[in-house]
Amino acid sequence: MSFTLYGAVGSGSVPVEAAMTLIGLDYRVIEAVTWEGEAERDKVAVANPMRQIPALVLPSGETLTESAAILIWLADAYPEARLGPTINDPRRAQFLRWMTFIPAAVYSMFWVRDEPSRLVGDDAAAQEQVKRRTAERIAECWRVMDSQIRPGRFLLGEELSVLDLYVAVASRWTPRRARFSIEAPGMADAMRRVDELPELQAFWSERFPFDDA
Repeated sequence: MSFTLYGAVGSGSVPVEAAMTLIGLDYRVIEAVTWEGEAERDKVAVANPMRQIPALVLPSGETLTESAAILIWLADAYPEARLGPTINDPRRAQFLRWMTFIPAAVYSMFWVRDEPSRLVGDDAAAQEQVKRRTAERIAECWRVMDSQIRPGRFLLGEELSVLDLYVAVASRWTPRRARFSIEAPGMADAMRRVDELPELQAFWSERFPFDDA
């Protein structure tokens, strides 16, 4: 039986799709570009009452939401894919730390950025200020993470993990890779290696074409 994933090109579903691709799972994506309006958000309501992506429906019928939770579950459920440190691995604590840092500190900013009117109404000047300040906050978060992590070939050492996939996607969003490379030079090389993984080249081209900006 296959998995069903509610997601969209360039969205938070992409690292989940990348992980499932590397694991070799059978899955289908229901496109729901939730930032484009109520009709798109309504598509997800059947799986996630928050009407947000990603939402993963397991073959059992159970639903998982929240990109970090899904990625951690995939790494744990398919240990043979070696996409995350196991519970007794000394890297596990930092894996969990950064897997939860990204949605708490970075990803959460995009709920505001996508529609600043949610917080400041129709004031155009206030909306622009929100966008500027959230971009600076995201850059600061990458800078803090970079100061605390010591990558090898990848973020947790020599092995690729779902953390790499998560950061590879999130770092393509505002303020984009050029700024990311300035704020997080220690992580930038690892992200370039993720971009260049041969087994994901066709996937990236289809689901999140790389923009070097």
